[in-house]
Amino acid sequence: MASHEALSENLHGAAAAESAWEGGGSPFATYHNKLGMWLFIISDAITFSALLMAYSYVRVASPDWPTPFEFYPALIKATGMTVILLSSSLTMVMAVRAAKLGERGSAVKWLLATMAGGLAFVLIHATEWVGLIGEGLRLFKNPWGGSPLFGASFFTLTGLHMTHVICGVVYLGVIALGHGKGKFDADDVEVSGLYWHFVDLVWMFIFPLVYILSLKMR
Repeated sequence: MASHEALSENLHGAAAAESAWEGGGSPFATYHNKLGMWLFIISDAITFSALLMAYSYVRVASPDWPTPFEFYPALIKATGMTVILLSSSLTMVMAVRAAKLGERGSAVKWLLATMAGGLAFVLIHATEWVGLIGEGLRLFKNPWGGSPLFGASFFTLTGLHMTHVICGVVYLGVIALGHGKGKFDADDVEVSGLYWHFVDLVWMFIFPLVYILSLKMR
């Protein structure tokens, strides 16, 4: 019995010695909420990829695809939304950095700045939707003629993204409140940053595909 226990200890010690290298015993280990966020991002990336490919296919397959967006105000407005989202990614980076340094108050302020950017994006996007609907754009009808699928593809793609931004603002608000009270730590702030950067990255595909390629050429 004693020899069996000694053998087990020797095997365990040998395994530990083999895994104890410069990267640590578990160099690829990660906490569960970060792993969960990465899995969610991968699944969501598949959804957006399918929608982007579907939009591209419908556009290429439709010889009469409308190009309704003027340089002003449509493209200028979309460019402004892009700048706002990119700036919010920077403030998110600063929030994560402050949280890692233990600067709780500064992290909350940067999170609030990121939320402000998200709200500004949603507000501008909503005014754009109101304007297009006022012009007569519907899911299967558009006032410019051509393919009736433009409205459905536009509202689906941009609407799903805008929903993600709204959810992200709410998510960051919960994290900011909890982090300020000491309920959430720096890792939680980092995980929320992963979601926000993903939402920003998706927009960088939507912006050129939907807006720049639909610019009206005079």
